[in-house]
Amino acid sequence: MIALVSGTVAVRRGDYVVVDCGGVGYRLSVSAETLRHVPAVGKQVLLHSHMVVRDDALLLYGFATEEERELFLMLIAVQSVGPKVALAVLSGGPPRELLKALAAGDTARLQTAPGVGKRTAERIIVELREKVGATAPIPVAIAAGAGASDDPRTLARDGLLGLGYTALEVDELLDGAEGERAEDLIAHALRMARR
Repeated sequence: MIALVSGTVAVRRGDYVVVDCGGVGYRLSVSAETLRHVPAVGKQVLLHSHMVVRDDALLLYGFATEEERELFLMLIAVQSVGPKVALAVLSGGPPRELLKALAAGDTARLQTAPGVGKRTAERIIVELREKVGATAPIPVAIAAGAGASDDPRTLARDGLLGLGYTALEVDELLDGAEGERAEDLIAHALRMARR
């Protein structure tokens, strides 16, 4: 695993940089936020990195801070969020602001990133809210059913329906789910959906 790349900036483009490390150029895909911190060509740079191994490629992603790299790793762990979408989300601002958006359940902020629709934004918030230590409000799709019932299972069912699952899929995903809060039930259901 290549965790850190330090050297001279050889190429600086809109979505990647090439860093010359002892005569070898490493291409790192970066967010717009990281690119703001990368100096001009010929200057020294240090980027935290993460390598993704695919059947057809070895891809390096660079980050100005460890905080941004950790947020990237959390994002790519979310179902249907790949590295490209994660970088698009990270391009939306500093990591601390994005963490606040997650904590606030701000789906609109996440949807400004290319490739992130309403369903994906809601899934990111549901799956990452607890990881970032937030006490975010329930996403709008879930909260819509709050007036009708305060039963966590009913709220979770409404939330999953709002995420685009069919009634039959929701019943299967919630079958055997345990938890006292709708958020716990939804998190369990989303884990089951990935299997």
